Amino acid sequence: MEAHATGACNQSLNLQSISPSGEPLSTETLASLRSLITNPSTPAPAISSIAETLTRSLHLSRDPHRTLKLLSDLAAHHPHLSPLVFHSVRSNSLLSTESTRVAAESLDVLASIGDRNQDLAPAVEKIDDRLFASLCFSPSPEVRPWLLRNAGRFSVQPYLLSILFLGFTKDPYADVRTAALDGLVGLSESGAIDDGDVIRGCYFRAGELLNDMEVGVRCAAIRAVLAWGLTLVDCDSEAKAYWSDEVFVKICSVVRDMSVEVRIEAFNALGRIGMVSQDILLQTLSKKVLVTPKEKKSLAQSSDEQMEISGCSFAGAFMHGLEDEFHEVRKAACHSLGKLTKLSSKFAGEALNLLMDVLNDDSVLVRLEAFEIMHQMATSGHLKVQDKHMHMFLGTLVDCNTLTRSAARKILKLAKLPDLKLFRSTIDTLLDNLDMFPQDEEDILNVLFHIGRNHGKFVVRIIKEVSHQMEPVANGKLGFDNVRVAALLVLAISAPLSQERDCRIPPSIFSYAVTYLGRISSALSDVIHQDGLLNYLSHCSRSSGPYDIKFDFRERELPGSVAMPLPPERGGISEIFSPTVKESREAGTSLVKYSLDVHDVETKLINVVLEKVKDIWPFVQAGYTTEALRTLRNYRKELATLASGSIASGGSFAFTMQYLKILKLLAKAWVNILPSSGMGDMDFVLEKLDARLSELKSMFLRLSKEEELHILELILVTCMLKLSKVEICCHLGSFRKLSCTMAHAESLLRDGSGSGSVEPSRFMIEVRKLSSEIGTSVNGSSFNPIPFRRALESFSLNQLMLCGGLKQIKADLDIADNDNDHPLRFVAGLPVGIPCHITLHNVLVQSRIWLKMTVNGIDDTQFVYLDPTLLSGCDDRRRVTFIAPFYKTPKALSFTVGVCICMEHLSEVDNASSLKRCGPRHELSYLCQEKEVFLSMVK
Repeated sequence: MEAHATGACNQSLNLQSISPSGEPLSTETLASLRSLITNPSTPAPAISSIAETLTRSLHLSRDPHRTLKLLSDLAAHHPHLSPLVFHSVRSNSLLSTESTRVAAESLDVLASIGDRNQDLAPAVEKIDDRLFASLCFSPSPEVRPWLLRNAGRFSVQPYLLSILFLGFTKDPYADVRTAALDGLVGLSESGAIDDGDVIRGCYFRAGELLNDMEVGVRCAAIRAVLAWGLTLVDCDSEAKAYWSDEVFVKICSVVRDMSVEVRIEAFNALGRIGMVSQDILLQTLSKKVLVTPKEKKSLAQSSDEQMEISGCSFAGAFMHGLEDEFHEVRKAACHSLGKLTKLSSKFAGEALNLLMDVLNDDSVLVRLEAFEIMHQMATSGHLKVQDKHMHMFLGTLVDCNTLTRSAARKILKLAKLPDLKLFRSTIDTLLDNLDMFPQDEEDILNVLFHIGRNHGKFVVRIIKEVSHQMEPVANGKLGFDNVRVAALLVLAISAPLSQERDCRIPPSIFSYAVTYLGRISSALSDVIHQDGLLNYLSHCSRSSGPYDIKFDFRERELPGSVAMPLPPERGGISEIFSPTVKESREAGTSLVKYSLDVHDVETKLINVVLEKVKDIWPFVQAGYTTEALRTLRNYRKELATLASGSIASGGSFAFTMQYLKILKLLAKAWVNILPSSGMGDMDFVLEKLDARLSELKSMFLRLSKEEELHILELILVTCMLKLSKVEICCHLGSFRKLSCTMAHAESLLRDGSGSGSVEPSRFMIEVRKLSSEIGTSVNGSSFNPIPFRRALESFSLNQLMLCGGLKQIKADLDIADNDNDHPLRFVAGLPVGIPCHITLHNVLVQSRIWLKMTVNGIDDTQFVYLDPTLLSGCDDRRRVTFIAPFYKTPKALSFTVGVCICMEHLSEVDNASSLKRCGPRHELSYLCQEKEVFLSMVK
């Protein structure tokens, strides 16, 4: 490819050679040069020749626009040539040319290079002020806006800039006036102007343009009025209040402008004014003009007639904004209203009446903005919701939009309800939410916890009335899937954490809550660790009150809470921690019946589920496969309910979820050996079971000897199931895998290391005997499946108990800035680079990692080896940004490539030196989900 690029470049240079008559480069030649400049494969000598040709062309071309553009591209794609391009452009007298456009383009090239190369930046700043001013006054109106917008890139004197900007605000062209006003805004923000007269001149000139005929000019004028008005507020300490009111009123005068853009700009500006008189703020909420002595004083001692006119200019400003027909205007008005509520509690109280009406707005964005303001008011103590508001507010909890419901609940977390009736209504509405929106369960439970903590005495009253709903339903068992019971339990356990006194809850309630531990801890994961919650429930279940609770909240404290440290430790364990969770003395209470280790809660919770899994095997052996599969699904749901936060992301949790999927496949495959069932075609199930077991064995680190033996036994079962089929066509391969797996298991059984000696199961003993009897005589003519089926009858699923500390091998793959609207560009038939941001978790250095790339819709796959030397970090987490080359670009306008990361399963005789870069030779495990990459052909 490099030779091809070199040839193309030499051909182009021959075509573009300058004739003795001084003819410039042709358009076709310039186009070919640009393709070579932007091609990363073009060799360095060719690029140097192109640079020399282009710099020479500057002297010869009468219209060097395209040459300047190519030189700019050359400096951008090849930074080492930036000094050459910079000095060439500056030394070619282009800045003093009669063509203002060429001079402006030359300045743009110089400034762009200076932005990228700080060593050349001082040279850009030395551009003469007179040159810049003369270019601004040139007769080319299309160049002036660019010069005014980019004045800050050159070291033009601030006062000269102020003169230029003020002068061009009277330019006949609207885009020039807009650029001049935006330039004034930038000049104000720089703080370079400190003369009071100049500041007032800029402010009043911007105010005049609020009535300009062009929409863009009026928008820029609002920005300039705000910028210079705030500058006046800062520099005139004696009249600070006057100037704040003056700026606020002036901008209010345009909130009813005919243009939507102007109204939005005006309301956005109002929210940035940090000091306004309370009387003026209240006037914006009422369309009736209110004239007060205080207001007269704040508005520069104006006459009564002037006062009335001024009051009309801002009367009901926010009412108009919140009633605007465009939701963008309503959102901007709502946002500014929220910022101004911080200035006055009285204004905040009056504004709340308007915000309650906004909660019924047609636009979700406007409703969310209103909720955000109310939340800010609640945190600052300005939210005082009255009874007349509460009915409307609770109605938003049944909004069809998820974000709206969540925003309303967020405010309820901070609410302080005045009476039991309102509290009861709020709780009933939240419980109804659980039935209407089951997907919001975690959010609703979290809100109930916060509300209960803020209203401890009300909670006690409610729990006394509904305690019968939380009792065991039958035979001393709790309804595990009863979400209403879970909600009431969350409400109950929050009461002791209230700062109110004498909030006693029956101890049995806390015992019931333990059975919902996973569900509750998932909802409260933002404030309480699961192990801390378990200890809290254990402590309260053994105490009848009053509670002397000192509880450690994690990271974020509850709103309004006071930090409560743990009590002094005794023997390394806090006083509220109990070494075991005992069975409740109350009848029907179901508590967790295992020893509590605060450092290994994850493993303990998972083993509770695994302890029950082995009980499904008698159903499978008896042919009740449907019942067994239903039970496995319930165990997966229970495990997902228990898991939250760090547990859900732990290796043990991922291992167990994969293990339950394997048992599901094993139950389906076991149908083959049942006398009453037909053989059927189970090849797919067996192959899938074999692949899942291989992944379980290879994708987790720190497996104990017992855990590995359990997996090996399931692999032996899979091999025996394959060999028990009459129609199987690969007896020799299955038997070879059976022998290798058995040899591995026997080596582990002979190994004396670990937690102790492990005895082989009855099934393993039968497999060992069968292997020794058959030997290597398995072939297609003499194969008999009956002994294998007989040996399978001795298999029984043993209990798997995890030791903890498992680490999952996985990967994260990110293709930045790529979607259907922003595809990567390619040339058909040429390679294309796919930028991959890869993070490997727990992948050992000696592992063999591949990128698998498949064109969607075409059976065409390419593998790219990921060199481990490119990775940075440790084994737990290693990262790399890798440009993966894809060579098989089709002749299509666009296509997609599926990219994923795979790990090759190495055999014992393989090592890193035996690697062949053509592709993997062994079985693969997928470390991440496939990412879809979008590509589009360069036209």
